[in-house]
Amino acid sequence: MSSLSAARLRRSIALHLFLTPLALIWLFPLWMMVVFSTMPDNGIFSPGIELLPHGNFIDNFNNLQHDTDFVGAIGISVSVAVTYTFLSVLLTSMAGWALARYQFFGKGAVVAIILGTITLPYAVVLIPQFIMVARDFKLANTWVALIVPPLFNSLGVLFMRQSFSMMPDDLFDAARVEGVKEWRIFLFVALPLARPMLAALAIILFLASWNNYLWPLLINSQPGSMTAPVALGTLIGLTKVSWGGIMAGAVMLTVPMLIVFVLLQRHFIAGIAAGAIK
Repeated sequence: MSSLSAARLRRSIALHLFLTPLALIWLFPLWMMVVFSTMPDNGIFSPGIELLPHGNFIDNFNNLQHDTDFVGAIGISVSVAVTYTFLSVLLTSMAGWALARYQFFGKGAVVAIILGTITLPYAVVLIPQFIMVARDFKLANTWVALIVPPLFNSLGVLFMRQSFSMMPDDLFDAARVEGVKEWRIFLFVALPLARPMLAALAIILFLASWNNYLWPLLINSQPGSMTAPVALGTLIGLTKVSWGGIMAGAVMLTVPMLIVFVLLQRHFIAGIAAGAIK
């Protein structure tokens, strides 16, 4: 073995020795969430520390389903997240394409305004947005209110603007010379080239919608239209808290997303890296 290979092996071992304890520290709360989801409520607060799962997950899930119709709430969350992700990716891609490829009056001001919206805390726009949607448009307790208001994502627009800016101008000029319409250039030339970036953006937007709690809590007050995080929050009452049900619901919300991220992490990392390099 050459000295260079030996040095690389030593660095790799040292890196793994450093990162493995950090990974275990990060995974430990998730593992304890799984353990707590299999324990009765009185067992969660027992003096001893339990590190192995028990056998009460089905009972906790049955209690959760009885109290919240959690399966229906998950169905609503999946439908809202998928619809939101598709529409938001399409909207942010079109906005990013326009800002990257077209010259128009006020373009710099538009980019500055988009950058400025990133600095605004969400609490600043939350109440005006709620008043406009619920009182003025009378869209409370509807899927439109869940999906449409958060559609425009400033970071997504800037991310796609950067992605389209990296593409060669000659490619699009050649398509225009051949008489290809602008919308066909966008759909059949630009978007396929931006596939890794689109995948990364879709993952980010889907997770944001899946974990969104505050806006669905405000805009939807009917039990039949609650998303899964909001339904899970109803288990915290004034006199009773169903901790076993909360842990079981948290496992059902978290584990599928972890699996999806692990399966798609190659596309996520490739998209982020491609959007950051120019």
